[in-house]
Amino acid sequence: MIKHIVMWKLKQDDGVNAALQNARKLKTEIEQLAQTIPEIKHIEVGLNMAGSEHSADVVLYSEFGSLADLDIYQNHPDHQKVVALVKEVAAERRVVDYECLRD
Repeated sequence: MIKHIVMWKLKQDDGVNAALQNARKLKTEIEQLAQTIPEIKHIEVGLNMAGSEHSADVVLYSEFGSLADLDIYQNHPDHQKVVALVKEVAAERRVVDYECLRD
């Protein structure tokens, strides 16, 4: 099982929407990917509740059966549309992909 975790710090003013509005839009768009990308085994998106300067605003937790499935997800046209949105609204991005071996 491959776990894919991404955290974003959003721009506080992108000239169009407030950060919270962008966070909600990003959450909705990412969660909808499960409907069109069958390689996604599990996906959830959380919005930060803490006000720390060290906090990210949005976190993605997702699971895939293999690195090949993760690659399919990352290159899927619907995912690429979300990537375009992220590029508009995110100031920072951190990602961790790791393998979890279950008994």
